Formats: sequence, structure tokens, C-alpha cells
Amino acid sequence: MKPPAECRTMAELRAEIDRIDEALVRLFGERAAYIDRAVELKSDLDLPARIEDRVEQVVANVRRHAAAHGLPPDLVEKLWRRLIDWSIAREEAALGPDTLRKDAP
Repeated sequence: MKPPAECRTMAELRAEIDRIDEALVRLFGERAAYIDRAVELKSDLDLPARIEDRVEQVVANVRRHAAAHGLPPDLVEKLWRRLIDWSIAREEAALGPDTLRKDAP
């Protein structure tokens, strides 16, 4: 890992960006594994894929993290809402439509 200020060429800079992108994809894969486990638990508990209180809790957490790291919270929220929607679609593919399940706390 080379800090941005130590990158002397575009090739060095691009290599670091590529390294970070690979790490992000690995972390998204790790997150997806937890989503898959949530499917198993929600199925046992008869919970829906989308639990609005949890969605908003995740968004609030991400906005806070974005601000703490000097990123625009609105932009990060937009990205995360897409990620949340993808995650919920992944859950719904296994659980079925939410209309068949009870509301969750």
C-alpha cells in the first residue's frame, strides 16, 4: 500500500486504485454472504426481506461514517440505497415477495 501523496506516476496511482477496487469487491462479497445468512434466519422467523426500520438504520450509519471520513453523506447514501435494494432483491429471490410475510419490528 502506497499513500496517495507517494504515488509519483499515474501507473502507481492506478495500481493503488485497482488494489482498493479489488478489496471493495471482496468486501461486497463478504457482505453478500451475510445477506445470504439473513435469508436463512428471516425464513425461520417468517420475516420479510425489507424491514424499513433496519434500512433507515443502515442509511443513518453510513451517512455518519461518510461524514467522519470526509465524504458527502448524500452521495454515499445514494450508493448505499442501491446496495440495500440489491441486497433486498437477493433476499426476495429466496424468500419470495414480502406481501406473503408478516411485518417485522
